[in-house]
Amino acid sequence: MTDDTRSFNASDRPEFLPAEGPHPGWGSPSGGPSPQYRQQGPDFVQSPDFIQSQHPTDPFGDQYGQPPGPPPPVNAYGMGPAWAPPPGAPPARPDERKGPRSGLMVLLAVIIALLAGGAGAYGTYLLTGSSSGLDPNYAIPTTPAGSTARPPESVAGVASRVLPSVVSLEVRGGSESGTGSGFLIKGGYIVTNNHVVAVASAGGEIRIKFSNRRSTTARIVGRDPNSDIAVVKPEETFGSPEVALGNSDSMVVGDPVIAIGSPLGLTGTVTTGIVSSLNRPVEAGGESGRDSALINAIQTDAAINPGNSGGPLVNAAGEVIGVNSAIATLNGGSPLGQQTGSIGLGFAIPVNQVRRIAEELITTGSARTSRIGISIDQQYQGQGVRIAAQAERGIEPVTPDGPADKAGLRPGDVILEVDGQPVSDSRELIVTIRSKAPGDKVVFKYQRAGSERTATVTIGAAPAPSAQPS
Repeated sequence: MTDDTRSFNASDRPEFLPAEGPHPGWGSPSGGPSPQYRQQGPDFVQSPDFIQSQHPTDPFGDQYGQPPGPPPPVNAYGMGPAWAPPPGAPPARPDERKGPRSGLMVLLAVIIALLAGGAGAYGTYLLTGSSSGLDPNYAIPTTPAGSTARPPESVAGVASRVLPSVVSLEVRGGSESGTGSGFLIKGGYIVTNNHVVAVASAGGEIRIKFSNRRSTTARIVGRDPNSDIAVVKPEETFGSPEVALGNSDSMVVGDPVIAIGSPLGLTGTVTTGIVSSLNRPVEAGGESGRDSALINAIQTDAAINPGNSGGPLVNAAGEVIGVNSAIATLNGGSPLGQQTGSIGLGFAIPVNQVRRIAEELITTGSARTSRIGISIDQQYQGQGVRIAAQAERGIEPVTPDGPADKAGLRPGDVILEVDGQPVSDSRELIVTIRSKAPGDKVVFKYQRAGSERTATVTIGAAPAPSAQPS
């Protein structure tokens, strides 16, 4: 026996020992003390003196009353059919017939299914296909048509409201011709750019095409090269609605805008973008280089191309906030110096200026150009814009009794701001003044002899040219 042998306690194996007192078939034949059990490792074995004293009818003998054989070796796994397996040993299992594992059976089933499917498909192809690859029964399922209704505040909703008021113009005059865009306003008039209709000013022809594909001729009511605005009157409007005019002073950088027109003759084209900048001095239009229209433009990244000129730039409410007039282009990459398309730099005349010019053109046939009566020193390179110091070609630097003279401006003064907006060059000053209406009061901040001063100037106007309707 080893050192870990300990006396067996009845509570350790209750199924083998009686709870108390003698029991038939247990103990010695003479009624003496019961045999001793000892624990050997994980198993229990009988002591030798117990085995020798067994009665022939002892239930641990075989069926012939013979005592059982010697006990199995200590620590062996399994103690015969009458003994439980030792703790921690794998449970005894009856002999099983070995065969393929279940995972292998599943894999074989999948392979067989794939082979069967491929064979079936190939058989179907042989029965129904043709060597040309044509299938007379082939058809692509159709998708049911959805609703075309869109929210009124969406781009599609705004476009559907404004498009009926937008027209395209085909203009001919002498050997020149061109196309442009315009929009219908109150009274059946159409607003467009001066440079769109200028070629027809000397007896040419203008044809207006509406969104309903009906067309008619039109005549020029009035045009203003200085603002690049013109108004024409079509013979018929075919019931087309007038567009709503907004307020361009309420626009801020980042506002969404929509440009509508006929770029390259493609009528009813809609593009979207944002207001990229405000008060951008831009030179637009011009008649064969003779006229220079400086505008205080709204800059946008909405795609504007040749043919968009004169079309509306509208806000998210569908109101016109500008007239598309100019684009910046890159000439280096095109042959023969031809202009390229939109590069995301488009410019529109603010509608507040357009409204005033259109009213004057319709009422008088001409428009006044805002002035303050000064000559600018083009050689000055410092901050702001300097009034010329002396007369040039008989023209005084400050027109006597003109708006600037009445406000106290003098030759050599340097204008720094107009209504709080800094001016850095003569172009900025000119477009700022032209964007104002005659009679408007503006505050000038200027510098004289090293000190800054302010003056309130009432905007005047240059003498209006004679009316030139056609």
